[in-house]
Amino acid sequence: MTDLTRSAVAQMIDHTLLKTDATPEQVLALADEARELGTYSICVSPNMLATPDLRERLGEVKLATVCGFPSGKHTAAMKASEARESVALGADEVDMVIDVGLLRAGDDQALAHEISAVKAEVPSPKVLKVIIEAASLSDDEVERACRAAEAAGADFVKTSTGFHGDGGASLHAVELMAATVGGRLGVKASGGIRDWATATAMVEAGATRLGVSASRAILDGAEA
Repeated sequence: MTDLTRSAVAQMIDHTLLKTDATPEQVLALADEARELGTYSICVSPNMLATPDLRERLGEVKLATVCGFPSGKHTAAMKASEARESVALGADEVDMVIDVGLLRAGDDQALAHEISAVKAEVPSPKVLKVIIEAASLSDDEVERACRAAEAAGADFVKTSTGFHGDGGASLHAVELMAATVGGRLGVKASGGIRDWATATAMVEAGATRLGVSASRAILDGAEA
C-alpha cells in the first residue's frame, strides 16, 4: 500500500501514554503533540482522563483509555464499573483487556459475557476495543477471541497491551484477526510499532487503527 500518506496514517493512530509514572504535564504535552501531528486520538490511563484542561487541549482529537489493564484478571463487574467511570470522565473509547485464562480454559461464553458487560457501559457512539494479547495465543485462540468480541458487540479487536512478556503486534496476528472479523469490526495493531515501515505494513495486513507511543518518529518516517 505505497499510496499511504502521512496524514492518512496519522488519522489511524491512537497516540499513547500508559507509563505508570506518567504525570498530568506529560498527558497535556501528549494532547498538544496529538493535535500537532493530526492523530485520531490519545490513549491514557483512566486516572488521567480528568486532567485539568485536557479536553480543551485536545480539540477534535478523541480521548481513549484502558480497562482491566494490563493483566485482564479482573471480574466482569470490575471491568464494567471501570468502563462506566471512564465514560463518565469523558472517554470516547475504551480498550479493555480480556481474561486470557477464560480463553485458555475454553470458556468462550464467559469471555463473551465479560466483553458484553463492558460494552453495556460503552454505548455507541462510544467505541469498545478488545485486547486479546495475540502474541500469547494460538491461531485457534485468536479466532475464538475475535468471534467472542464480535458476538458481544465490540467495535474493534486489538492485538496487545504492549506490556505482555510474549510480545506485541505481529503481521500474522493482524492478518488473522482481520480475516476473522471480515471488516465487521476494526482491527487495532499495538505493541512494538516504532517506525513508518512497520506501521504501514500493519495497515497493509489489515489494521485499521494503530496504538503507538512513537507517533512522531513513525510519521516523520513518511518523509524519508
